[in-house]
Amino acid sequence: MNLKNVLSRGLPPLMGLALLVGIWSLVSVTSTNNFPTPTDTFWQAVEVFKNPFYKNGPNDQGVGWNVWSSLKRVALGFGLAALVGIPLGFLIGRFEFLSRMFNPLISLLRPVSPLAWLPIGLLVFKGANPAAIWTIFICSIWPMVINTAVGVQRVPQDYLNVARVLDLSEWKVVSKILFPAVLPYMLTGVRLAVGTAWLVIVAAEMLTGGVGIGFWVWDEWNNLNVKNIIIAIFVIGLVGLILEFALIKLATAFTFEEVQS
Repeated sequence: MNLKNVLSRGLPPLMGLALLVGIWSLVSVTSTNNFPTPTDTFWQAVEVFKNPFYKNGPNDQGVGWNVWSSLKRVALGFGLAALVGIPLGFLIGRFEFLSRMFNPLISLLRPVSPLAWLPIGLLVFKGANPAAIWTIFICSIWPMVINTAVGVQRVPQDYLNVARVLDLSEWKVVSKILFPAVLPYMLTGVRLAVGTAWLVIVAAEMLTGGVGIGFWVWDEWNNLNVKNIIIAIFVIGLVGLILEFALIKLATAFTFEEVQS
């Protein structure tokens, strides 16, 4: 890779970062509320990440434990949503009766704000942790259901006609025809669902308390520690970016393998 390519790829992100730091510095200088400067926040971040896994009690833990707790909730809620949403998407896309049956329900429930589901979870499960997992589940399931169903419905009818002529079983139709064709749509739904889950868990933890990156943000606000709030914002963004990048790579790998097979 020559110098021109390096500059063309690396210079725009660096300029964007410099613009962000410049605006941040201007806001901190002109603010009357002692808004922290980028330099002060950087040195605070150094202190925070010196020992990210300390424990001084159930509600006083390092940022590493808070991120880990949030990721565990996301993994559980998202995993349950995938177990339900992907098969349901296949069924809705495969059978017109089920499509007509579920589409009005999906259209009704999908636009509901994620946090509107949290009180229902608290009422039913009687606990903050399962309520947060429930909220992730119900908000993550829609992208997987919708994208999977759309993928099934866009499979060329000729493929299904050939399967009918060959008298293939429904399992072979799904595994040999539908699944390879639907995989890119399904992975797109998974990627969107993970992004939604990570957004939802931060908001849910701010309301339910306990251990988690969202609770850490709210706790630092109660302590008026704005520098740690800004650090948490960058941590949340970085973790979301890593999740997005990992799923894009996964989708690319699987799509490539399907094309090659």
